[in-house]
Amino acid sequence: MQIIKYPPRSEWSGILTRPAFDTSALNNTVGAVLSDIEARGDEAVFEYGAKFDNVNLASLAVTKEEMEASEFLVSDELKAAIRFAKGNIEAFHRSQIFESKKIETASGVTCWQKAVAIEKVGLYIPGGTAPLFSTVLMLAVPAKIAGCREIILCSPPDKEGKIHPAILFAAKEAGVDVMFKIGGIQAIGAMAYGTRSVPKVYKIFGPGNRYVMAAKQLVSLKAVAIDMPAGPSEVQVIADDTANPAFVAADLLSQAEHGADSQVILTTTCESLISGVLQEIELQLLELPRREIARKALQNSKLILLRDGREVIDMTNCYAPEHLIIETGDYMDIAGKVVNAGSVFLGHYTPESAGDYASGTNHTLPTNGHATAYSGVNLDSFVKKITFQEITRQGIRNIGPAIEVMAENEELAAHKNAVSLRLKK
Repeated sequence: MQIIKYPPRSEWSGILTRPAFDTSALNNTVGAVLSDIEARGDEAVFEYGAKFDNVNLASLAVTKEEMEASEFLVSDELKAAIRFAKGNIEAFHRSQIFESKKIETASGVTCWQKAVAIEKVGLYIPGGTAPLFSTVLMLAVPAKIAGCREIILCSPPDKEGKIHPAILFAAKEAGVDVMFKIGGIQAIGAMAYGTRSVPKVYKIFGPGNRYVMAAKQLVSLKAVAIDMPAGPSEVQVIADDTANPAFVAADLLSQAEHGADSQVILTTTCESLISGVLQEIELQLLELPRREIARKALQNSKLILLRDGREVIDMTNCYAPEHLIIETGDYMDIAGKVVNAGSVFLGHYTPESAGDYASGTNHTLPTNGHATAYSGVNLDSFVKKITFQEITRQGIRNIGPAIEVMAENEELAAHKNAVSLRLKK
């Protein structure tokens, strides 16, 4: 890890640069696969499954028997943990249900909104180096609460044509309607365009590698909505002299093990903490099965010593981290000044892993600085708001003259006439 001491503000943007994640170079390859799937449907999906996932399938859909069998292939301990996490995720997202209010903006003019579920949503669940059954809960649970009519899930099969049983069990618990053994670009294409087997959806959710991300961005240009642009996972830790170096190191490593292109950053005003954290990282790395992945990620990572709390806040809001952990004595004061972050973890006993799994918040978050403008996935991600308005005879008298003047000055005579006719009556 790189140690940087008291960097001038003019160098911050360079210091905070993420690992390169440019999907434009992939667009020709990804675009060709997507076009083929749009044209040939299932036939192309089967072919790319054989090519990319090294599996020849007889059918794309997960059978009812496979779903039921997952109950016996997952340990009781894990099933209990999944159900516990689902309960917390459900409670938190249910609290976000929209309550509509009718507002009389002028006498006789009433306006309101209604939240309507997106009818068909597609969830992509990676199954490569780690089976992300937790992401099934993070996406399917709010989709179910929102009232989405069809919840379609795609996940890549292994070479035997099977999806990890924990993913199947989580999907069954969360109420997924249909599952397909499709990974990568072909999964995104199948859900975006629809095939004989796979229904076309209206919005696609879920993480993935750079090919998946490129595919999502391309299909979002004309075929379907997506949750958000995304890149490699990241965490920033703010810590002071009250922090436990072992806790800080563990938090940095828990993000580093996601992938070689992940980034972890420590910002602190306490120089002695840095050496303690470095020692702990080396000790804890030895115990990690994914230590080689974490080591590669640490090459992109930085320990930054800053002059004061103001610099810490300003750098945080400049970086806009996906995950922000504040391990300081005054964490609530710092939290109040954070304006750019995906999800914030407060205090010495709130690891980022809690949000990844079971505290109840959603772990599908904006990365690569997109937290400056995007929220993480929440219940609103699965609904759309429709506005309504009702104007009485008295109401059109009250607002009609203003509409006429504005329409006339925009040189839209028909707009004016739609009001004028009513006023004359």
